[in-house]
Amino acid sequence: MAGITSYGAYIPRYRINHNTIFSAVGFLGTFPAPGEKAVANWDEDTLSMAVAAAIDCLNGIKRENVDGLFLATTTMPYVVRQNSAIVAAVLDLQPNIRTADFVGSTKSGTGALLSALDAVKAGDASNILVCASDCRMTKPGGAQEHLYGDGAAALLLGKEDVIADLEGHYSVSYDFPDRWKASGETFEHAWEDRFIRDAGYSKIIPEVISGLLKKYELTIQDFAKVIYPGLYPREHASIAKRLGADPSQIQDSMLATVGDTGAASPLMMLVAALEQAKPGDKIMVVSFGNGGDALFFKVTDKIGKVKGRRGTEKHLASKKELSSYERYLAFRKIAPMEMGMRGEESTSTSMSLLFRDRKMVLALCGSKCKRCGTPQFPPQRICVNPDCGAVDEMEDYRFSDKKGSLFTYTGDNLAASIDPPAMYGQVDFDRGGRFWFDLTDCDLESVSVGMPVEMTFRRKYVDETRGVHGYFWKAAPIRA
Repeated sequence: MAGITSYGAYIPRYRINHNTIFSAVGFLGTFPAPGEKAVANWDEDTLSMAVAAAIDCLNGIKRENVDGLFLATTTMPYVVRQNSAIVAAVLDLQPNIRTADFVGSTKSGTGALLSALDAVKAGDASNILVCASDCRMTKPGGAQEHLYGDGAAALLLGKEDVIADLEGHYSVSYDFPDRWKASGETFEHAWEDRFIRDAGYSKIIPEVISGLLKKYELTIQDFAKVIYPGLYPREHASIAKRLGADPSQIQDSMLATVGDTGAASPLMMLVAALEQAKPGDKIMVVSFGNGGDALFFKVTDKIGKVKGRRGTEKHLASKKELSSYERYLAFRKIAPMEMGMRGEESTSTSMSLLFRDRKMVLALCGSKCKRCGTPQFPPQRICVNPDCGAVDEMEDYRFSDKKGSLFTYTGDNLAASIDPPAMYGQVDFDRGGRFWFDLTDCDLESVSVGMPVEMTFRRKYVDETRGVHGYFWKAAPIRA
């Protein structure tokens, strides 16, 4: 039986309160509901969050066993250049894998999940990693500005050590024009909320849930948790009541703590449900967007073996309030900032050089001496150990999943930065090796020599002239 073998999630460190947005620009419509939403840092995007969720999911799992990676998003950095292939390269997965992008709808996360499960059931793949991530731009003052949050989820699908078996699924498809964005546009367009709510959300979700129940001769009471997006809190509760579900069965939508994370939303809620699941629990997960998918899983007795995940629980607890709306706009590049003469963007990395050095740049792979075991970054031909000095006796060594400590650091108020001061320092890795990295997700007053850090994949620049998104690894304080 095919199913979920591991899970992971990522929620950015920053949160902005709905009232902070409202007090700055007001709101077209009724007052926003109480709560906050997750905000990607200025150096984060869809790909960086997908990588973070995938690393959480693959904790303790051999990456060479992954033979497929599917990425679901509505906010892909590249229209022509496979985004899932970039994520696979960053994770240092084997090149002989299948990669695919699932885009164009907020139900693409469940679509990718179903496709991966089909491939595993058919025997075409043994372990497929599904990542769903969204970082949507919103116009200031619009309803989506309060609603949309940033985040990612990752699920590993396979047939061995399954923690939740896929028991069934049901789908409907409609060209429902609630939201749309044409190629080249920055912001989504949305139709009238009443139409979306009454003609779409309140009808399509019950339809797909009822279809699943009828297909497999089940009742809503058979499920320990029922998951569906919470775009409208009142209607979210009304749907549960109409279906005859007890409020305790409905998984928290995280609308008041994270926001609607688009394609990632159903999978993030599924991760949250799995964190609390017990053997024998049935879980239904439903998506909404141009129709919807409904999948139901049965939790196995192997659920307790998944340990060491940050998931949604730890990420929700690890946060910092973003109290400045202007800073939020700067993070999004909605309000352009003067970077000064030091901020003149240089020409982006040569594509041929990026391909040749992809393991170093994207996967943060250095080298390790086969003779004495000394690791180095960047990769070298000669061992730096003075007692060794071996030549051309190196093997690849991945630093991205190694933790370390800060040896030295600098807070630079002269260097160009969207979030000044720019911070960087030397990192000593726990298993050997030293290199300098930019620091992120921290404040200067909280940084100290010896501070434990971990690697996080981030965006370095966007060359808008050539359409190139540049990425590298940064050091960040370890989130609890």
